[in-house]
Amino acid sequence: MSDTEEKKVALVTGAGRGIGKAIAERLAASGHHVICVSRSAGSCGPVADAINASGGSAESLAVDVADKAAVEAASEKFLEAHGTVDVLVNCAGITRDGLLFRMDDADWDAVLSTNLGSCFAWSKHLGRPMTRKRKGRIINISSVIGLMGNAGQANYAAAKAGIHGLTKSLAKEFAARNVTVNAVAPGFIETDMTAELNEQQQTAIVGMIPLKRMGRSEDIAAMTDFLASDDASYITGQVFTVDGGMVM
Repeated sequence: MSDTEEKKVALVTGAGRGIGKAIAERLAASGHHVICVSRSAGSCGPVADAINASGGSAESLAVDVADKAAVEAASEKFLEAHGTVDVLVNCAGITRDGLLFRMDDADWDAVLSTNLGSCFAWSKHLGRPMTRKRKGRIINISSVIGLMGNAGQANYAAAKAGIHGLTKSLAKEFAARNVTVNAVAPGFIETDMTAELNEQQQTAIVGMIPLKRMGRSEDIAAMTDFLASDDASYITGQVFTVDGGMVM
């Protein structure tokens, strides 16, 4: 039996950078064989290479997660190669911010398709082998914006709130098959996106956080790793905020 056959297999979307990259690295460190998914091979490929170079086990898969047909084809290819999946982490996401009256239909559709539609598509195609095996973990990365709302992010907030509803519904559908479905809702995390904010904006954000600092991608990865573990076998249908106390 090969090393990849002995390891649990995890697929992580949005693994090319930021939170998704940290999750892929953490799951690999926990002994999973990780499939790093992003739209571009140029982003997910180096992440998988770095995991392998550090002694982990990973491969990359370039997929436009907003394209449901592409997700179905990639899922079939993935299952042909690995036969099963133990952990699915839906982390891919984009923003197309703008006030409602200025928001193009294309910006609404792109965010809903990428952030919410991809969770539906991957869960549909990779959830079935989990239910057949009667074991699996689906972890959706949402956002506190899906709980709070935010001016200028109606599309993003709607998509993330939709993830919460999808998570709870799938948890009820899959529970009888011993497959858990949970969501992690990050607050403001130090990523490339928040690094683009000016000092005044960053100061205002930190002022809203009781712990008085932004989180790290590793904080989200740690919660995801726990939910993927056997220690979380009796937890399903939950939304976990990792936000320094913003939402209480």
